[in-house]
Amino acid sequence: MAVQFLGKTLNNPMVLASGVLGNSSDILERVFETGCGLVTMKSIGPEPRDGHKNPTVIDLGSGMINAVGLPTPGYLNMENEWESLGKRKFPIIASIYGGSVEEFQKVARFVSSKKPDFIEINISCPNSEKHGMIFGVNPESSRDVVLAVKKVISVPLIAKLTPQALDIGEIAKACEDAGADAVCAINTLGPGMVIDIESHMPILAFKKGGLSGPMIKPVAVRCVFDIYKAVKIPIIGLGGITTGEDAIEISCHGSRYIQQRLLECLIDEGCRGAAAGEFTYRAFMNGRFDLSQSEAVADLIASNSKSSHELALDQMRGGYSSKIKEMRQQLLDFLDTAQLDRVGC
Repeated sequence: MAVQFLGKTLNNPMVLASGVLGNSSDILERVFETGCGLVTMKSIGPEPRDGHKNPTVIDLGSGMINAVGLPTPGYLNMENEWESLGKRKFPIIASIYGGSVEEFQKVARFVSSKKPDFIEINISCPNSEKHGMIFGVNPESSRDVVLAVKKVISVPLIAKLTPQALDIGEIAKACEDAGADAVCAINTLGPGMVIDIESHMPILAFKKGGLSGPMIKPVAVRCVFDIYKAVKIPIIGLGGITTGEDAIEISCHGSRYIQQRLLECLIDEGCRGAAAGEFTYRAFMNGRFDLSQSEAVADLIASNSKSSHELALDQMRGGYSSKIKEMRQQLLDFLDTAQLDRVGC
């Protein structure tokens, strides 16, 4: 189920998020070979950084809380990694961060020279020039980073957004206006804290940490929904996505093309089209959709053109496009005319 993303052909729309498996070429290649369409390197910073002391990660059952602290060797101390990645046969996103606009630009210029397929800017980190305020909660600071980085790179730029923004759609629009080619949402949620009830002390050494995993999926879905209403550029949706249903859910209001390709792939693999009324019955039984939305899901799978796909999506979201309203009115007018003709006969 190959998809086009910013001029590159990916084997599928699955993307490994930054920070999961580091920057080893062998490990990233293994992830690609086991089914990921695009892999993201761990965020690279301007200076060597050890990160926070252990414990840094806690399993909460429904997800994790972590305070790893953005450890990095620094962008000038990765020659072995860049040499190995230069021989790769799979697409990568190089993720970067900085404590100032100038640091973002400096790291981006160097990383771009190593020819990754894409560069991701992690604007969820604190701005040292603004008393630690996170870049991504403010439209102006987000725009400043995108503008600065875009000037010095030769590959597509992806802005990774934070759910801490009061209006993440506004942040996404600021990034798009500044030249971002795509956005990625969301980063970890929080910060949160877990306390040991025996010692009455926070378990994480850093005390506070970011939440990830299935428990943050509803926030991720809402953020992607808000972003989708605000921008026209592609969205990489992440945050708690663990099943195929999760992937479809977050793509419903994020990427029409990827959603369509997922459905086409299911049909290619032998899934049959729904019988008339089948989705309605299942939806009412499961309490997931109302009548019009249920029928729209069937229409979505059966759609064979861009226009029919868009009409079905509009209906599934609970509304009708102007085209549907126009078609409905035309049908009513036709029926009125037909009725009059029949009476006249």
